[in-house]
Amino acid sequence: MIMSEKCKQHVDSCRFCWMCHHICPIGNATGQERNTARARALGISLVNREAMGLEEIMDNIYECCTCGACVHDCTTGWNPVMFTKETRLQAALDGKTPDYIAALVSNCLETGNAYGKTEICSDLAAAVKAHSAKKDTLLLLGVDAKYMVCEQALKAIKVLEKAGVDFTVLDSEPASGAQLDFLIGAANETKEQMVACAKALGEYKTVVVYDPDDAKAIKQTYKEYGIDVAADVVTYTSFVAGLVKDGKLAAKNSGKAVVFQDPYQLARDLEETEEAREVVKAYANLSEMLLNRGETVWAGNILMAQYMPKVINKVAERRIFNATSIGANAIVTVSVAEYASLKAVAKDVEILSLEDLILGE
Repeated sequence: MIMSEKCKQHVDSCRFCWMCHHICPIGNATGQERNTARARALGISLVNREAMGLEEIMDNIYECCTCGACVHDCTTGWNPVMFTKETRLQAALDGKTPDYIAALVSNCLETGNAYGKTEICSDLAAAVKAHSAKKDTLLLLGVDAKYMVCEQALKAIKVLEKAGVDFTVLDSEPASGAQLDFLIGAANETKEQMVACAKALGEYKTVVVYDPDDAKAIKQTYKEYGIDVAADVVTYTSFVAGLVKDGKLAAKNSGKAVVFQDPYQLARDLEETEEAREVVKAYANLSEMLLNRGETVWAGNILMAQYMPKVINKVAERRIFNATSIGANAIVTVSVAEYASLKAVAKDVEILSLEDLILGE
């Protein structure tokens, strides 16, 4: 397998310790050693040494959610996410991507989203049409919100309306490239999609990015790939925190007791942890789970649920257990993907979005 020397070094060094064995959300959900970063590095190393074929490890390579918990906890500085993504890229180049992943990639290229969706719900379509006129500020909803959890996209729009923000929502939003980056890494197709998105966003003064996954891609990955965005790109959480601080959203604390689920894209990649908390504390009484901020535990997503739904359900159930074990009965999340995952399995705990708190829904 063709792999950069840097990745080879990380692969050959990563597989000798157990430091991150306990913090992989997938590994903890399955209880299988194969889902640890150490085991994944061993498999890649065997391919590099031609002891097995690349296709033999690809199911395992796509069981990684790339949340970076292993990277965050590795005091020796090895990066399992880096070599996992590079292996996915090589598989795509060699035509050895699993069929179920190839189908998602094809959807991304044909429709702009891995789900192959082309229609949004009628209420959201009406809201988008109402904000079709070009303004200085663009709200980028993202594919998960638009096509899979449209009620949350609608609430995101309502919050900005409530604050009196003058903004645009695009009927034909450009795909950020985040899904392709997850599926096949830094392939030409990924970069082309990102360049097209950057060009479209550059037509606005400010771009408010609703989905943390898109925010990570646009604010971090684009820079890594040498892609510039002319607009001022801000996360939805930081933008809303500013609206609360400026009094444009008149906050009233309901006294509701909640805990907050940090999305890893904000907490670890973008190092944004306090903005959402400022909003939550304005509307509810916030307590903290044991693992929070940079130590957060991923709670699942919609994309991986397309090919390993039972495992993603277990991931979400384990995160809910983290909350209920300290007596919490309400979890607030700012990730539409984690909202959907948690909501799918929630029984004795309430799953709320930031918008739910603000709108009182």
